[in-house]
Amino acid sequence: MAHEGYHEDPNQLSDFAKDYHRIIESTMEELEAVDWYNQRAECATDPEAKAIMEHNRDEEIEHACMGIEWLRKNSPVWDEMLREFLFKDGDIVGNEAAMTGGEDQESSKPKSGTLNIGNNKK
Repeated sequence: MAHEGYHEDPNQLSDFAKDYHRIIESTMEELEAVDWYNQRAECATDPEAKAIMEHNRDEEIEHACMGIEWLRKNSPVWDEMLREFLFKDGDIVGNEAAMTGGEDQESSKPKSGTLNIGNNKK
C-alpha cells in the first residue's frame, strides 16, 4: 500500500514516480486528517471547539484537493477519470454503467432465489 513506503526499490524509480508516490501519500494523509477532524467535531460539546475542528477539517479538504489536482495535471488517466466522474448529476454507479455501456445497478442485482453465477461470465 502507498502509505507503507515504496513497493519497489526507490533507486529504480524515476523522479516522477517518486513525486507521484509522495502526492498520493500526502493526499491520503490529508483525507485521514479530514476524517479525524470530522469525527472530533461531531463529538464536540463546546460550540467553539466544534467550530475550530470543522475549520481544521475544511483546511485538510483543501489540501487533499490540491493533491488530487496535481495528480490530474500530471496524469492523463487521472484527468480523464476526474472529468468523467466529478460534478455529474444522478447516480454515480449508474453514470459509470451508462458511460461504459454496462448494466445499471438494478439490473445487475441477482433475482430472488438465484445465485446469479451466469452474470459473472464475459
